Amino acid sequence: MKEIRVVMENKVGALASLCRKLGGSGINIESIVAYEQDGHGIARLITADVESTVELLKKGRYDFTALDIMTHKINDTPGELAKVADRLANHSVNIESLYIVGKSKGVVELALKVDSEKNAKLALGAK
Repeated sequence: MKEIRVVMENKVGALASLCRKLGGSGINIESIVAYEQDGHGIARLITADVESTVELLKKGRYDFTALDIMTHKINDTPGELAKVADRLANHSVNIESLYIVGKSKGVVELALKVDSEKNAKLALGAK
């Protein structure tokens, strides 16, 4: 799975334009967070079609990076995310971004961008 981080001008309509271009190309956004940082607009997104997303962003001359992320499932109960964060911290893993990408029948699927996927998998008991 990939997280695509797009840096844009922090102006009215910038996010709308990005989303319109993705949607107009038939690219579905599965998860997104957008915010302002250091005077820029930042969108971190997960799409259903990474290759098409990257191609569209290249053609549109967007400033972006595509980064590997991992997934992990937890129970949908209070405190479970804290346990994950604690386990990662105890293994000196920094969480750079975190998304909820799915939720059903008492289970939440997380997507995490971490500084060490190897250590994160070790901390979380993942394969």
